[in-house]
Amino acid sequence: METTQNLNETRLADAWAELQAHADQGNPLTADAYRLAFADPEFLLRRETRGIRFQLELLKPDLEQASRGIHNTIVVFGSARFRSPEDAQHELEHAQRGGDAQAIRKAQTAVRNAAYYEHARTFARHVAQYSQRCPVKDQLYISTGGGPGIMEAANRGAHDVGAPTVGLNIALPHEQQANPYVSPELSFKFHYFALRKMHFLMRAKALLAFPGGFGTLDELFEVLTLVQCGKAKPVPIFLFGSDFWKRLINFDVLVDEGTISEADLKLFHYVDDPLQAWEGLRKFYQLPAV
Repeated sequence: METTQNLNETRLADAWAELQAHADQGNPLTADAYRLAFADPEFLLRRETRGIRFQLELLKPDLEQASRGIHNTIVVFGSARFRSPEDAQHELEHAQRGGDAQAIRKAQTAVRNAAYYEHARTFARHVAQYSQRCPVKDQLYISTGGGPGIMEAANRGAHDVGAPTVGLNIALPHEQQANPYVSPELSFKFHYFALRKMHFLMRAKALLAFPGGFGTLDELFEVLTLVQCGKAKPVPIFLFGSDFWKRLINFDVLVDEGTISEADLKLFHYVDDPLQAWEGLRKFYQLPAV
């Protein structure tokens, strides 16, 4: 059996080596009916093989996380545009030297919102420090979209104490890469938003949503909808920054207009402090102090 497996692996490797040779020699890939199907990029990128690509994006991160013992995650969402306090202060000083009033106002907003960056970093550090003292089966891992801003802050908080941290990045028209605090072996790149959002929930034991834009709202309401409809298990959902969220969304209007029930308001909780979010998570799961 082992000999057969090694032989198969060799043949698979040979198929990819052929493709690599084309690239190294600068030869363009042309349609080739004889090429093995799984080693034929042109074939895999056809519209008809989209379902195969879905399955691959489902399987690769799932198998890799499972092999590394990542079974329980705490997902942190939030704006990719928020700066660290150091970067925001530097931006403000630069704007003040330039004297442009609009640039100064923008930089002042960045300095104010940098507090969220620090809160996300602190929360993730709490999670990682707790997890490191738990049995392996009970450990919790920070998972983010892998990008800058709040995502970077949360990955950074776990990284601060040497904990593995997950990044589920997305290929976008503008240049994007994983932030430097995502563990390289847990840094995944997606083409399909739908598969990426599925992976957020597959291992999620809690969601912490910081202020953000369209992407954050999309991810938040996806989770709320799935939990409301019973398509996902109930998990604690925290909206960090009560003033921001209450100014942005008047959930009571949805109750008043009968589009959601009053009980749906219990699907989430407002928090304004990293420790408050962490204690809410501990209370939900009745986690022991370790």
